[in-house]
Amino acid sequence: MNHTGSLRWRIALLIAAAIAISYFDRQTLPVAIKSIQLDIPISNTQFSQLQAAFLTAYALMYAGGGKLVDVLGTRMGFLLIMAWWSVACASHGLATGFGMLAMSRFLLGMGEGGGFPAATKAVAEWFPVGERSTAMGIINAGTSAGAVVAPPLIAITLATLNWRWVFFLSGAAGLAWAIWWLLDYFPPANQPRPQTGPGMSWIGLFRFPQVWGLVSAKFLSDAAWYFYLFWLPKYLYDMRHFDTRQVGYFAWIPYAAAGVGSLLGGWFSSRLVQRGRSLNFSRKLALGLSAAVMPLIFFVTQSPVEIAIVLFSIAFAGQQSWSTLIMILPADIFPHRAVGSVAGLVGFGGAMGGVVFGLVVGYLLDHGFGYGVVFGIVSTLHVIAFCVILLSIRVVQPIEEQRIPS
Repeated sequence: MNHTGSLRWRIALLIAAAIAISYFDRQTLPVAIKSIQLDIPISNTQFSQLQAAFLTAYALMYAGGGKLVDVLGTRMGFLLIMAWWSVACASHGLATGFGMLAMSRFLLGMGEGGGFPAATKAVAEWFPVGERSTAMGIINAGTSAGAVVAPPLIAITLATLNWRWVFFLSGAAGLAWAIWWLLDYFPPANQPRPQTGPGMSWIGLFRFPQVWGLVSAKFLSDAAWYFYLFWLPKYLYDMRHFDTRQVGYFAWIPYAAAGVGSLLGGWFSSRLVQRGRSLNFSRKLALGLSAAVMPLIFFVTQSPVEIAIVLFSIAFAGQQSWSTLIMILPADIFPHRAVGSVAGLVGFGGAMGGVVFGLVVGYLLDHGFGYGVVFGIVSTLHVIAFCVILLSIRVVQPIEEQRIPS
């Protein structure tokens, strides 16, 4: 492998490490919630409101972060994003009430919203089309790495220190990565310098049905994903009567499966391209297979706990295979100068799906509907999202540069 090839895969691993830290940060509150509640009473509705605070800011900054990295460039944009979210994560440890937790959650969402737009832009800068989904699969596997290590490490921290140290240590890890990024990442030599002009027109981008389709599909699929991400530990606490040690022991398994899904989905689509299949066929077949396994989650509440963990694992793998592919489509369809902005809008849609459905879940559970209804809804969302992709993106192919508004 030549030096450039080796370098770009090292960059993929570097970004995967950042995404791992971000998903560790997101798991701090759900996994530590029982310990936090000993100091700060939090109902199901308030728990959903904390997630809504995170996801509202996350959604806004996803769109804003895409614009930020298009203007500042990937190197400086990602550095600013990571430093912000690391300090915000650490601030949770200073909270003395629900309001302070909500503010810290909001600030964390502001920072983390820029992570995936920066990652997508870096992939567009460094990787040819035949390698992009593999690279995004590696990066997206960082979500699983962070989520896998979070339950046991947080459980150890809770056992040896207290819940505040969970946030302090997580914030410190993010700041250490920011130094690593500053020292190790530079854009490829053949890329133009960041634009300092007005950049992309968001309103103009919505002239394209591909943007509407990606945003809508991400809204639906991430409604399911954020439910899994934020409510799985609480489901295990409330319905399966797990304690913190048991959550630490079992909850990492679906996230490990999610990592396998990220890698497998990205590799499979890249392999199809490399074997001569069209980009359109390669992306849509992999997306369709990912969506096809998601309805199995309907059976979770009717299954013994061991089977429930298996079903969660299948759903997590399918979701993260789906996520890898949906987030590489902006790089497949739009030119480099628009990738960050489009990826930001797509992520905005996903986060808003998480906000809306998270509040619905909190309401349903506090008003006696139960997890069976929730899982019934969740089981349909990826299939509907895939239909939206088929209708809005007739062919996955690049849009000409001259058609993109300034």
